[in-house]
Amino acid sequence: MIGRILGFYFARRFAQAVAVIFLSCVTLIVLVDFLEMARRTADREQVSIGLVALITIYRAPSFTEQLLPFAVLFGAMATFVLLSRRLELVVARAVGLSVWQFITPLVLVAFLIGVFATCVFNPVSAEFKERANQMEGEIFSSGPSSPSLTQGKKEFWVRQQSVDGQSIIQAAASRQGGRILSGVVVFEFDKAGALVERVEAKSATLGDGAWFLTEAKVLVPGLDMQSYATYLIPTNLDPKQVQDSLIAPETVSFWQLPSAIRSAEQSGFGAEKYRLQLQSLLARPFLLVAMVLIAAVVGLRLFRFGGVGQTILGGVLAGFLLYVGTKLAEDLGEAGVVHPVAAAWFPAAAGILLGALILLHREDG
Repeated sequence: MIGRILGFYFARRFAQAVAVIFLSCVTLIVLVDFLEMARRTADREQVSIGLVALITIYRAPSFTEQLLPFAVLFGAMATFVLLSRRLELVVARAVGLSVWQFITPLVLVAFLIGVFATCVFNPVSAEFKERANQMEGEIFSSGPSSPSLTQGKKEFWVRQQSVDGQSIIQAAASRQGGRILSGVVVFEFDKAGALVERVEAKSATLGDGAWFLTEAKVLVPGLDMQSYATYLIPTNLDPKQVQDSLIAPETVSFWQLPSAIRSAEQSGFGAEKYRLQLQSLLARPFLLVAMVLIAAVVGLRLFRFGGVGQTILGGVLAGFLLYVGTKLAEDLGEAGVVHPVAAAWFPAAAGILLGALILLHREDG
């Protein structure tokens, strides 16, 4: 009975610590992103402060998804440090609780947070990210800051095959599930693979068997650039294929990822990025469990050896190493060097095994 009461107490303290750290970081991120978005739109009179604030709100969930593992890590560290300094862990040990018994409530809370983040928060984040992309595409698709071939990196690429040869389409933003593109650059090749023309356009709309480009500038090798109010480029793609090819994985809901993978495979497009995203979301609850175990390894040292500064430094180092390892695994998975399952699950599995082994060595010998 006492163990259950202490377990609920530890779980509540942990949840409060995670919430405080997470909301504090979210507030800072939203403020910085709002200021950056205001700077980018300062030369556009039609963009109001309210619109900038709305875009910032829509962008915030996708940013904060990446923050969650670190909020859990530092929340668990803060919980262990405070419990140790107040000698509450001494009381827990005095009533016969082992380290595994007072870590278990935190592990369960972290796992439930991960399940909620994957099943509920991610679909909301994906929807908001898509809305933010649409609004940014409408704002930056024209004017002095509009994308061009030499300005920055484009977000979307798609390859298509038509009766005339192959075309590669580059777009800064997409709307309506990829049916409307903004900031478009098209490279057309003949059947022999030679470049036929390059087309830059303000927007492109997918119609029946063709892309309809507006305000297009066509450059044919050896000739002067020509401008057209509208310009057609043949295509064999349907809206579903374009949607699966153009949409970034972070804008696809967890529940829609399996169908996106199947559709991409049937259409001949690479599905690795969607597989990696799906496996990363499935592994998220276990990654948060790994954060708690790592925090226990770092934070519980204070109970016996002291040193708040060393605890904080150890937590920062552990978080940094985990972040680097996670990003490296994701990059290898996207490049096809490592299978998406291995790339997504390796950080969580490594963190859980390493944390459990160290705790076993310390506590049991």
